[in-house]
Parts: sequence; structure tokens; C-alpha cells
Amino acid sequence: MAADLGELLVPYMPTIRVPRTGDRVFKSECAFSFDSPESEGGLYVCMNTFLGFGREHVERHYRKTGQSVYMHLKRHVKERNTGAAGCAIPRRKNGKVFLDLELNRDFNGEDFEYEDEAKLVIFPDHFEIPLPNIEELPALVTIACDAVLNAPSAYKKQEPESWDEEIQVSRHARSLRQLDNGVRIPPSGWKCQKCEMRENLWLNLTDGTVLCGKWFFDGSGGNGHALVHYKETKYPLAVKMDTITPDGADVYSFEEEEAVLDPHISDHLSHFGIDMLQMQTKTENGHHTENNSRPRVSEWEVIQESGMKLKAVLFSIPDFQRMYVGNLQRIFDYSPLDPSQDFATQMAKLGHGLLSGLYSKPPMKSELIEQVMKEEYKHQQKGVSPRMMKSLISRGHPEFSSTRQQDAQEFLLHVINMVERNSAGSENPSDAFRFLVEERIQCCQSRRVRYNQRVDYCIQLPAPFEAATNREELLAYGAKRREAEENMRAPPEPVRARIPFTACLQAFTEPDNVPDFWSSALQAKSAGVKTSRFATFPEYLILQIKKFTFGVDWVPKKIDVAIDVPDFLDLSRMRATGLQAGEQELPDLLPPIVLAEDTRDNSMGSADSPEIDEAAAMQLAEMGFPVEACRKAVYYTGNMGPEMAFNWIIAHMEEPDFAEPLTLPSMIDLGPSISDSPLGAPPLGNSPPEESIAILTSMGFPRTHSIQALKATNNNLERALDWIFIHPEEEESDVLSDMAATEPNGFSNANSHSNSTVSPDREAAGPRVKDGPGRYELFAFISHMGASTMSGHYVCHIKKEGRWVIYNDHKVCLSERPPKDLGYIYFYHRLSSS
Repeated sequence: MAADLGELLVPYMPTIRVPRTGDRVFKSECAFSFDSPESEGGLYVCMNTFLGFGREHVERHYRKTGQSVYMHLKRHVKERNTGAAGCAIPRRKNGKVFLDLELNRDFNGEDFEYEDEAKLVIFPDHFEIPLPNIEELPALVTIACDAVLNAPSAYKKQEPESWDEEIQVSRHARSLRQLDNGVRIPPSGWKCQKCEMRENLWLNLTDGTVLCGKWFFDGSGGNGHALVHYKETKYPLAVKMDTITPDGADVYSFEEEEAVLDPHISDHLSHFGIDMLQMQTKTENGHHTENNSRPRVSEWEVIQESGMKLKAVLFSIPDFQRMYVGNLQRIFDYSPLDPSQDFATQMAKLGHGLLSGLYSKPPMKSELIEQVMKEEYKHQQKGVSPRMMKSLISRGHPEFSSTRQQDAQEFLLHVINMVERNSAGSENPSDAFRFLVEERIQCCQSRRVRYNQRVDYCIQLPAPFEAATNREELLAYGAKRREAEENMRAPPEPVRARIPFTACLQAFTEPDNVPDFWSSALQAKSAGVKTSRFATFPEYLILQIKKFTFGVDWVPKKIDVAIDVPDFLDLSRMRATGLQAGEQELPDLLPPIVLAEDTRDNSMGSADSPEIDEAAAMQLAEMGFPVEACRKAVYYTGNMGPEMAFNWIIAHMEEPDFAEPLTLPSMIDLGPSISDSPLGAPPLGNSPPEESIAILTSMGFPRTHSIQALKATNNNLERALDWIFIHPEEEESDVLSDMAATEPNGFSNANSHSNSTVSPDREAAGPRVKDGPGRYELFAFISHMGASTMSGHYVCHIKKEGRWVIYNDHKVCLSERPPKDLGYIYFYHRLSSS
């Protein structure tokens, strides 16, 4: 028999692999469905790719790849056998077969036991070889099978990939001197203390100065003030401001000239008021361990009425159903060889799992009666747990790929962004959420105005605490709480602020101060105010209540409020009106570019003869680079020295015009025919050539992103492509600001109240939106229970067929009293005009 099995497997031996370090073995979930070893048909694991497939999908993988050998895994769940004393008799066959396979969370270990079964299956004849079968199988097959059976879960946190150069602990970390100068860093509003830049900012860990980094460092701009500060003070360590999380931060050592580790980073940050450890103090289940951070019991009881919720809401929308579930077979048939890494496949899988009902079948009536009579409770189905989808969309994201709890609104926008990226050239279901916001900015001194439009997907409403209708109760509660703290007594029963929804809308429409506003009318900084209105109304409106804020110690805090959010909402009065009669527009001028102090004078030369540090250019030319390329490098890096210019040369040396003489847009004759030339600089206000836009969009990049890249690189295709990769997360707002001026017909008429949907042709002139009336009906909301976004639990309510349904992890049931006043994110659908 051993010889027969060996001969049988000989033709397939080249396709059987042993999992290597880094290989993920998907032995708990199908790549196309939510079938698992506990499903009726079990799970088939390919012995070459280690992908898992349910019984309905394994044939598709065999036909597409020709892989014939699969391991079939099956888990049999049984009721426990009790002994004479009523105790469970532990029994488990093949105990090592599914080592590290996740158990169904609904299993009660005292009530159920399970038996695991594994066998090799050879397609297409479905020849089965039971496992373990060590003596009869070839050694390679035995080793491969044992490795698959004992492989850890594909979703367990993997060890970080090794780097060519491991980051070392800084020699300054232990003995770092910190000045006792009283500096406290606020949780927001940072800017460079020398040039007022607001990106690529670094906090010096000795004296607490916040300064900008080097130009092009980490893909961001800067004037190098952090490095200048080190040269003046010799304070060696700095931390990048936007990388500070409970898990650590990016630290750079100027003296060691490399990124370093700081084991004492939490102590060093706390010196400046940043309580890094308290940013996330919680247990493994996501709940705070501090008593004063414990969520209110009443809130948990009310919201739960005794956390995939977001995906359930998305697939309640016909656009998502049509895009992914309606095209299910086509998406599956044309999926790549590794469907676990394909966004469309995983979205189709998720939508089908939620809408098909295959994973939410209630027991038959006869089974329920039998269980009640015997006082037995069978384990519930696992339902839909989108771990493969979560792993895919979180990959590479510093926050969502971590084990920390994430903010639902941030995750929603991240999912919408993923949908946008993966819908190039096809129907985009996120069009249903997209709308245009009109921003009216007014210079308080000259009274002139500027109107801009930007894309948005979610409206954020403030919760004005001062508008609470129960202020007297709140004041009395505050006094009682302070008295209890002083006398070391138990705190009183909390009182929740009750805020009218109309007050939230009013606060949203109030003018906001514009920080660092530069008035083009005054050619100087001035006071400015901004008001926002809807230029278009989306088909589906996402509304977020701003319940979270940061304390001075950077710890996120939740504002405990109840808001009477209505079932029906009319926002028609918030539609934008555009430039009004009698208003004067601000001149279309840009503020002066702020450069480092030592280069500012050199940047003021005339456009006809730009000032260039010829000594730096010649120093680079001596290395063998073309002289003209060196002069361009020095000019485009702001005369900041040969080091920065050298980095520019390395980044641009493959460009076809690398060695061409420096040509500035202002030096070109902007004749009437220049816009027809794809090589010339377009006149100010014109969009890039359609030919260049078409080339980039054919590569899968969004049209608005392509236009922005071409404008930023003087319509140079090669440089535009580099720009897109350097700015993958670029917001569309800047593009829309440009397009508002250059393409006046790019946006829908703000005064139009048409109920018709915008034509797809609109994308040729701007973002595609589905404008219509501003009347909506509530159909879903997501609630948060806990003290901050870093802890707690999310619960979703969705209105289906006129009844509210609560989604609380794997528990789904009718909701008798949906707590609409305690929601965090609300979803409305537009009402028809009839």
C-alpha cells in the first residue's frame, strides 16, 4: 500500500511545498466564502499556495491553477459525554491536527467537545488519503502535511520583517538631558516655530522646540530648521510629531545621522506633557483598566439593550450590492491567483456572506422545540467574521494594522478610500457618499471673499455642550462630584448632557476662524472666517457627532452627550448660494514661499536670471553629473546645499530632460498656441493636456489625482508618475480648488434643486457626485460604548423592512428601543422628490 501511495503522489510531488517562514496558511477560512473546517463541507487547503477553499470553490481553484493536491480539514462538534458524576469526559481525536485553529467563540467548553479530521484529496478524481499516514507517504509529503497542520493562524500578528539594517538604540537615549523650561506640547495645532510649516514637524526631546524637517525627508517638504537647530544647540534627539502612538514613535538622532530607538521615549515625551502610556490603557478585550475610565454601565445597557457593523451598513446600500454582489461570479472568475489579496474579491465575498443568509440560518422549529424540552442550547453559527478582509485593507496602515481599537469614522473613510482606489475604470459605489462642500472665506479687514469647493464624504457636527437643555442638572452633578472627590466618597450617579440636534446644526453653520490666514487683498496675514455649506447633496449622507476630543495630556476623551437625532432630516436651507451680489472676491494671488533664512535672499532674484549657488553646482558637476542638471538640482532645492541637490539628482536622473537647461514657467512665452503643446508650460489657469491625463488614468490612477500630479510637475509625465507614488494619500481638496477656478462648469449649479443624478460625463470636468434634494431619512447608526476611541465597543443598528435590527458582533436581533440619541455615526438615505 505504501508503494501504491508513493507512486500515486509521484506526478504531484513538484507541486507540493513545505511552508516557509513568512508563508501564511489559511486553514480557518475560505478565500471566496466564510466556510471553515466547521462548515458542512469542511475546508480544502492547497498544498502549494496554502490558500483555503470551501467545497463550492475548490474546483474553481483547481481549474484555474492546475493544483491537484489539497488537504481537507473537517471539525466535528459534538455534545459532551458526561460520566457518572456528571463531569465532562475530555475526548479529542487528532489533538495536534488543528493546533492553533481558532475555536468558535460561541462554544461553551463545558458543553461541547470536538474531533478533528484531516486527509489529502487529489483532484480531479477526489482520491482521499487519511492523515496522519506517516509510514505510507513519501517523506516530503509527510513533512509538508505536518507543517500545514501545525502552522499558526494566518491572522496572528507576524513578527516584523527583517530589515537590511536593524534600527539600533541611540547612545543618547539613557543619558538624554531635558531642560526644565516649562514647555508643554498641545495635542494639535503644531507648526514650525521658525517658518510656520504644518507638516513634517519634529519635536526636539531636549528643549521641546517644534521645527520642520529636511526637504523631501520622509516624502514631505520642509526647510531644515530642525537640523539647523541641532547645529546651533547640539541637542541630538528629535521625534516626528505625527508618529506618536501608544506603541512608540519615530526618533531621529542628528548626531548619529540615522533613525534610532529610544527605550525611554514615554518618559521623554511626558516631560513635555505628552502622556504616551495613558493614550491607551486597556485590557485585551478593549476595556479600560482604570476605574475612572470605566464606561458608564447605563450606556452599555442602553446601547446593547441587555461590535463588521460598518460593512453591514455599506451592504445595505444598493450601489455596493450591485457592484460587488451583483457581479459576484465575474469577480470570482477573474480574481488573481491569490484572491486573499484582491480587494474586489474580498468585498464580493463579504457582501455575499452578509446578504445570502448562508451564515445566519436559524434552527428549524422542531429543533428549537426539542432543545427547549431537553433544556439544551446548541452552539450558534459563527456568522460572518471578515478577518481576511480586515487584514487586506489594514495592511501597511500604521493604525488599522495594529491590535489597538480604531475609530469607526476613520476606518469608514479608509474603506471608502480603498473603494475609490479599486474602482478606476468601473462603477464606483462610493459615489453615493460623495458631495461637494462650498467654503466661503472672508477677510475680516478688507471684507472681500473667496469661494472654494472641496470633496467630502462625511459631515462632522459639533456637540455644543453650552446648548444642553439640562444645564442645571449638569451643574448640580459637577458640584456633587467635586464634593465627593474632596471627601473621598463614591461619585454620584452621572448625568448626561442632552443637546438638541438643531443646536448641532447651528454650531456647524457658524463661522470659524481661519488660522494663519493670508489675505491676498492686503498682501499680509489677517483675520479670516470660514463658513461651509453643501454645494451638492449626496444620495447617502454620513453624519458624525464629534464626541471625542483630546485633553492637554494627549489622552482622547469622550463627551458624554445625548442628542435627539431625528428620523427625517431636511438640510435644504444649508445649500450653498455662491458669490452674492455686492460681494468682492479676493485677488487670485498666492502667498510668498517661505524658505530657510539663509536662502531667502537668493530666492528673490528675477525670473529671467534665477539665483543659483554656482559653487554647489560645480561641486556636484565634479562628481560627473551634467552641469545643467546640477544647476537645476541646486535651484529646485532652494540653494540649500550640495547634499539636498544630490538627493534631487538621484531622484530625477532618469528623466529625459535631466540634462536640459533650466527653464522656468515664467520665462516661457505664453502665446495662444502654447496650451496645445504637451511639452510647454500651460497658461496659468488651464488644465493639463487631455493626452497626458488619459495616459495616467489608463494606468488606474484617479483623474483628479492625475491632474494634480501633472500640474505639480509642469505636465512632465515621468515626474508626474513619481509625484503620484510620493503622494498616494493626497486629498482631492486642492485639486478641486484649482478646478473651481480653471473649470467653472466643473461643479453643479449650487442653486439647482434638480432631483436628477449627475451624469457620469461629469467626471470629465470634476468629481462625480449625485446631487439632489436635501431631504433624508435615517436608516442606520453606529454607537460607541466606552470612554474614548482607544477602548470600548461599537454596536450598529440598521432599519430593515421598517424594523430596527441591532448588530452586536455575532448577535443579530430585533431592536425594541434603538438608542438613536446615543449614536456616533448616522447614515441617511435621500428621500424622493415625490
